[in-house]
Amino acid sequence: MMKLLSIKSTFALLGLTLALPLYAESTKPTHNLAVATFAGGCFWCTESDFEKMDGVVQVISGYSGGVKKNPTYKQVASGQTKHTEAIQVFYNPDVISYEGLVHRLWRVMNPVDGNGQFVDRGKQYRPAIYYHNPAQKEVIDKSIIDLKKTGKYESPLATEISPFTNFYVAEDYHQDYHTKNPLRYSYYRNGSGRDKYLEGVWGENYKFDYSKFSGQASLADEPAKKFVKPTEHYLKTTLTPLQYKVTQEDGTERAFDNEFWNEKRAGIYVDIVSGEPLFSSADKFKSGSGWPSFTQPIQGVSIVEKEDNSFFMKRVEVRSPLANSHLGHVFPDGPAPTGLRYCINSASLKFIPKEEMVAQGYGDYLDLIK
Repeated sequence: MMKLLSIKSTFALLGLTLALPLYAESTKPTHNLAVATFAGGCFWCTESDFEKMDGVVQVISGYSGGVKKNPTYKQVASGQTKHTEAIQVFYNPDVISYEGLVHRLWRVMNPVDGNGQFVDRGKQYRPAIYYHNPAQKEVIDKSIIDLKKTGKYESPLATEISPFTNFYVAEDYHQDYHTKNPLRYSYYRNGSGRDKYLEGVWGENYKFDYSKFSGQASLADEPAKKFVKPTEHYLKTTLTPLQYKVTQEDGTERAFDNEFWNEKRAGIYVDIVSGEPLFSSADKFKSGSGWPSFTQPIQGVSIVEKEDNSFFMKRVEVRSPLANSHLGHVFPDGPAPTGLRYCINSASLKFIPKEEMVAQGYGDYLDLIK
């Protein structure tokens, strides 16, 4: 009989889905939300557990705690990257505090097993909490003391407690796996032994009232400063057909018939998918191409470049660094100071006028458009 670990790996590596959008509508993370990074074994399960909480806006599955940049699932599963399957939880501190999230974590994983979780074995499934600021570390330390007082575990805690260093978003087919593949997920989860173990440990306290953590935001709940790629369901239900085709399917909009080709106002252009800043109006110029053109991205933004040999042409495609959205192409025929022309689809951009930048959380970029 095939082991459950192999079943999970087979499903994930094949990217099999039922494409059933059954979960509740989520909202793209904004600067008013705080972020927590946890690991509790299979991220299909921890993502599902945290998405059920009031105040949690979105949960992203990914990899954290390791050394390899932009790892794949196959690489992490090999155990060679030092990453563990993790989640980032974007939440509203007015509804649920970081302390409440940590209490939830203890009730969805085994904190004394540092070599994996339930049926999933190996350091790539180790439990961990990666704190984003000193205040979160204080909450964790207090929570550990409270956990020990419960007497639920005789063995010492084996949960890694480390400062946050990195988080790489997992492949699309891992995001919201429990809703895309409800039957396969149910089979995996029931067979993993997770719920049976947790109910045995916590008994009547397994179902916890987290409402007492409402309205208790502290320094541990600082707003998130990271931008993330929303789930596939969110993209399909929020983006226009053209925006989806351009950003997710490498499409191209029509020249001189797009929103920003002739935009002259001061401001910045951000990724329509993730909100990450990409270009400044200070670097925009009239190229005559019929698409928004820039001499360079915003300083510090590492636009991804890929060779593109489609349509019997050799070009350099450009994509956003975090959300991996298709933006357009870069050509060596631009003006000074770079000599480059970043030819970008309007459909991949959102324009933030200068007068709205502070209100929309982009005040740190005001100096770039002078």
